[in-house]
Amino acid sequence: MATNRIIPPADKPGPQLADQAAVQEELQQRQEAKYKNTLRAGAAAQITLSVIAVLVVCYLAKMVLVTLLVSVLIAFTLEPVVRGLERLRLPRPAGSILAVLLLCGVVWAGSYFFYNRAIDFAHQLPKYSQKIRGKLSSITKQTNDIKQTTQNILPGEAQKSKNAVPVKMESSGASEIFTRGLGTITEVLAAIAFIPFLVYFMLSWQEHARTKTVQLFRPENRSTAYVTLGQISTMMRSFIAGNFMIGLFMSAISIAVFGFLGLPYFYFLGVISGFLSLMPYLGVVLAAVPPLAAGIGSLHEAQVIIIIATVLGLHLFSMNVLYPKVIGKRLRLNPLLVTIALLVWGWIWGALGLILAVPIMGVIKIVCDHVTSLHRFGEWMGE
Repeated sequence: MATNRIIPPADKPGPQLADQAAVQEELQQRQEAKYKNTLRAGAAAQITLSVIAVLVVCYLAKMVLVTLLVSVLIAFTLEPVVRGLERLRLPRPAGSILAVLLLCGVVWAGSYFFYNRAIDFAHQLPKYSQKIRGKLSSITKQTNDIKQTTQNILPGEAQKSKNAVPVKMESSGASEIFTRGLGTITEVLAAIAFIPFLVYFMLSWQEHARTKTVQLFRPENRSTAYVTLGQISTMMRSFIAGNFMIGLFMSAISIAVFGFLGLPYFYFLGVISGFLSLMPYLGVVLAAVPPLAAGIGSLHEAQVIIIIATVLGLHLFSMNVLYPKVIGKRLRLNPLLVTIALLVWGWIWGALGLILAVPIMGVIKIVCDHVTSLHRFGEWMGE
C-alpha cells in the first residue's frame, strides 16, 4: 500500500538569518563610510600640509621667487613691444634685447630725473626751515600745555614720572648699521642685476618654454595645459594693461590738482602719486607723501586738506569702481579672497607681496578651474 510522502518546502531563511544579513550589510556600509571619511581627512591633511610647505618655501626663498615673478611681469609688459618689432621683420632675439635695452634706458632716465629733483628739493629745503621751526615750536608748545594740564589733574602720576630713572640707550654707529644691512643690500642688488637677463630669456625663449612646458604633461592633459597657459597669459596682460590705464587716469587728475595748488614739479609729483596709489591699502599713504613733502613750508591748511582729499578720493574710486570693472572681469576673484591674499603675501614678501598678490591668486584660480579635482576651490575663489 502506497503511502503519500509529504515533500518539505525549500529551506527559507529564518528570521535570525535575515537579521544577521542586515547587520552584516549595515557593518559593511559603516566600514565603507569610515574608509571614505578617512580618505577625505587624509586628502584634507595633505592639502593643508602642502599649502603650509609652499608658504614656508615662499618665505625662505622670497628673494628668488620675487625676482622671478617681477621678471615675469616685466616680460609680459614688454611682450607687445617685441611683437611690434617682429612685425617690422626684426628677429625675436634681437627684438627682445632691444626691448630690454629700452626698458633699462627708461629706468636710467627716470632715476636720473628723480635724483635731480631730489637734489633740487634738498637745496630748496633750507628756505622753509624757519616755517618748519615755527610749526614745530607750535606743536611743542601744545604738547607742553597738555603735559602741564595732565600734571595738574594727576599729581601722583607726575611725581612718579619725576622719580623715574632715565635709561640711556646705546646708539649704534653708522658702520654697525651698514654692516647689518650689507647682506640685504647685496642680495637686492644681485636680484636687480639678474632681472634684465631673466626678462630677455623669457621673451626670446617664450614659444620654446611654452611648448616644452605643455610636453611635461601626459598626452591626454596637454590640451588642457595649453589652454590654461593661454588664459594665464591673457590674464597677466589684462592685469598689466588695466593697472597702467588706471595709473594714467589717477596721474592726470593728480597733475591737474597739484598744478592748480602751485606745487613745484607738479607733473612729476602727479605721476608718482598716481601710480603709487595703485598699491592696495598702503597706496593711499604712499601717494600722499610726495606732494606733502614737496609743499613743506608753502602749503596752507586748506591746501593740505585738498591734497589728502584728492589722494584719498582717487584711491577709493579706483580700488572700488575702476579696479573691479577694468581688472575684475578678467580675474573674477571675490573680495574676501583678495583681502586674505593681500594679508598673507604682504606678510611673506612685504610691499612687493601686495603688488604680486592679485596676479598670483589669479593664476591659482585659473589652474583650479582647469583641474577637475580642484574645481570646488576655483568656485570658492570666484565671485
